[in-house]
Parts: sequence; structure tokens; C-alpha cells
Amino acid sequence: MKIVNYGSINLDHVYQVPHIVQPGETLLAGAQDLFCGGKGLNQSIALAKAGAEVCHAGVVGEDGDILLEALRSAGVDVRHVRRASGASAHTIIQVDPGGQNCIIVYSGENMRPSEADIDRILEDFSPEDAVLMQNELYNTPLMMKKAAEKGMTIIFNPSPVSAEMLGYPLESVSWFLLNEIEGEALTGESDPEKMLDCLEQKYPGSSVVLTLGRSGAWASSHGKRYFQPAFEVKAVDTTAAGDTFTGYFLAGIGSGLQIPDALRRAAFAASIAVSRKGAADSIPTAEEISRAE
Repeated sequence: MKIVNYGSINLDHVYQVPHIVQPGETLLAGAQDLFCGGKGLNQSIALAKAGAEVCHAGVVGEDGDILLEALRSAGVDVRHVRRASGASAHTIIQVDPGGQNCIIVYSGENMRPSEADIDRILEDFSPEDAVLMQNELYNTPLMMKKAAEKGMTIIFNPSPVSAEMLGYPLESVSWFLLNEIEGEALTGESDPEKMLDCLEQKYPGSSVVLTLGRSGAWASSHGKRYFQPAFEVKAVDTTAAGDTFTGYFLAGIGSGLQIPDALRRAAFAASIAVSRKGAADSIPTAEEISRAE
């Protein structure tokens, strides 16, 4: 199974701050770094580092050479990344001393693949393949609809949440991968088990992975539930934790691992990622995981 990731590609401006800025407050940052990022790019790199065959589909601007090189060097196929005029999308990320973060995304015109782009992308894939989507790119529901019509496996990470998201053709989703904020947006529930109950009722044909940070992760599939505790580490930067988890979990399932084994491997990879600075740069390779397990 090949995975096409219809996802964002950003330049991440990361600021180390004493705490996340409050309304009306001015803070001095202790350090600033520039990284390659975007949930899409991070997840494609995590998939590739975990051993999956992944093609990224998205848009970069005139300053996108560094982003394309980051994808290529990880082993990601970039033939469906289109170059647009102007600057690439970017983020402003605050990271506090405990590794927690908050993120502002500015997409501009460079997260706007067209319907013609989507048709061109899907020509290269078959019903045996999967499409992974977040909620950062324009025309995400159209990609979901067209990929479903083609019979592809639909994987959705509903981040960032939006009111419009509830109108997407979510009944076509095979796997939801979400955290507690995204789970509450889809269900109205704040308790993890009630979230799973609601998702199972609303989307009975779908499987779910619900990540809870330090509280571990749940998976629900075909009437069974599985729990994976988080690995205890000192967090430095949690920016790519969820994306690392997503890439390693999907690569594990795609390679034939059972759900509990895929959950454990994904949680272990995420624990390494949070112990390092940066987004894509923090994602470990499969060889690192094998040595450390």
C-alpha cells in the first residue's frame, strides 16, 4: 500500500519562551530557530522514516527549496508538490520550558491545491492505496470525496479543528487519528471513553486512534479497544509528537503489525521526538527505534 499525504508544508519559526504568552502580554524569547514543518510534512517524514512508501501532495512557494530537500532526504516522493509564486506557508510556535507549545499557522495562497491538482494527484494511485489528510489544506473535503469515489482508504487527522469539518464526508473515513481537543470537537464529549463511544456510534465503519499526551493513547477498531501508556521522558519540544505517532502507527499497520504493536512502536517513537528540538528534525528513524527498543 502506498500512502499519498495531502498535507501542509511550512517553515516553522520556533521561539523558546518562559511561558505561553497571555493576552496583552509582551515576552522576550530566549531563543529562536527556523525548522521545516507543517503537519503534512512532519507526517510524511515520519512515515518515510518508519519505512512506509509515501508521496507528498501539496504546495510550496519560491522559498521552498529547503522544504523539498527535507522531504527528499527522508525518502518522500515529491512529484506532486507544486511550486507556487510568493512565500511558502509558515507558522509561529511558542515552546515553554516544559516542552508544551502553541502554534499559529499562516497559509496564504500556498495551501490551496485546486480541483485540477487533486485530479492529477489521484491519477497516480489505485484503490489499494491510502490517502492521509489533515485539516490544513484547502479543498480537503473534495480530496476526501474524490479519493473515496476511487475506493482508496481514507485516513483523517482533523487538525486544526473547524466548524466546517463537521460537514465533510466523514462517513468515508477508515481511520481517524486525533487528540482530545479534536475528539471533543467531533463528539462534544470531554471524557476519552465517551469520545470513543460517540465516534463508534457516529462512524461505525471507522477505526479510531485517540492520543492523550502523557496519558497515553487509545485505539478502537472492529469492536475492540486497546490502550497504550505513554513512555516517561523529559519533554523538550512536543511540536511533532502527534505527527511522529501518526506516521509510525500508520507505517506499522501498513506493514502488518497488530494494533497493540503499532501503538507501542508509535508511542516509543513519539517519546524520542519530544526529547529533541524542532518538528521534522526531531523525528527518529526506524533504525534508531530498533536500537533503542
